[in-house]
Amino acid sequence: MEHKNQTAPTYFFLIGLSDVPHLLAVYFLAFLVMYLITVCGNILLIFVVTVTPTLHTPMYFFLRNLSIIDISFSCTVVPKILVNTLSMDPSISFLECAIQMYIHMVLGAAESILLAVMAYDRFVAICRPLHYASIMNYRFCACLVATSWSVGCINSFILVFPTMNLSFCGTNHVNHFFCEIPPFLLMSCVDTRLHEITIYIEAAIIVMSSFLLTVVSYVHIVISILKIHSVKGRYKVFSTCASHLLVVTLYYGTIMFMYIRPHSTYYHTMDKITSLFYTVVTPMLNPFIYSIRNKDFKISINNLKKKLCF
Repeated sequence: MEHKNQTAPTYFFLIGLSDVPHLLAVYFLAFLVMYLITVCGNILLIFVVTVTPTLHTPMYFFLRNLSIIDISFSCTVVPKILVNTLSMDPSISFLECAIQMYIHMVLGAAESILLAVMAYDRFVAICRPLHYASIMNYRFCACLVATSWSVGCINSFILVFPTMNLSFCGTNHVNHFFCEIPPFLLMSCVDTRLHEITIYIEAAIIVMSSFLLTVVSYVHIVISILKIHSVKGRYKVFSTCASHLLVVTLYYGTIMFMYIRPHSTYYHTMDKITSLFYTVVTPMLNPFIYSIRNKDFKISINNLKKKLCF
């Protein structure tokens, strides 16, 4: 019975980013502001795309799904951080932790695939413009989105279930601000090499393949852009892809740093900062990155303002 209690704690304690009181207040305010910006920004993007007929295109269909993932990302992690910080109680139940880890992994894999799908969409639009409507039809786009969510669910089950069944040798203090797989591998007192190999394989299949598809798509896009003789034309085409390139760089870079390396090289402070980027910062920035540089979106916003004022 004692061994069972050690290997399956009822509660975990999230150490968080800091235990200094005045820093906790700063972190609470920072997370609250970022959370509100993330939710409001992504809801605004979803609303504008939904009510604007001219934005009912594959690109905005994928962008709307990306916003749903970003809102879910933020809602999965940040509210628990705010509650724990405000109540000064860092505990999280075993079930809550497992659910948080599962949803987080689902969203991570789904976003990886969706970003690759969005790169492919830009490739078809720029390199195969005459066939764009027939290739990127609604049924095909819906299948791509459904596939990203399905793969995310399967991948999460394969990784999370074994992680939560590891033996933790009496320790239940997680040196992180939410339930993520790498810290749990460090907590375990059993050999986790098989589990690490599974993570590498899953990451290679999902993250690396999505990243490579994105790279290949943009190589073809760049080649097509260089064939355009007009400087103005080159800038116009490249500007439609620059936003997506920025998001891809932020997201894939941090995800690969976190998961595609041995857990023995896990460095708590650096990896907490890395996790902050793809769970809190990137979801907050995405709607602004895509909308600020997007002429059609800004026109739609202005039209909605005029209608509301009228």
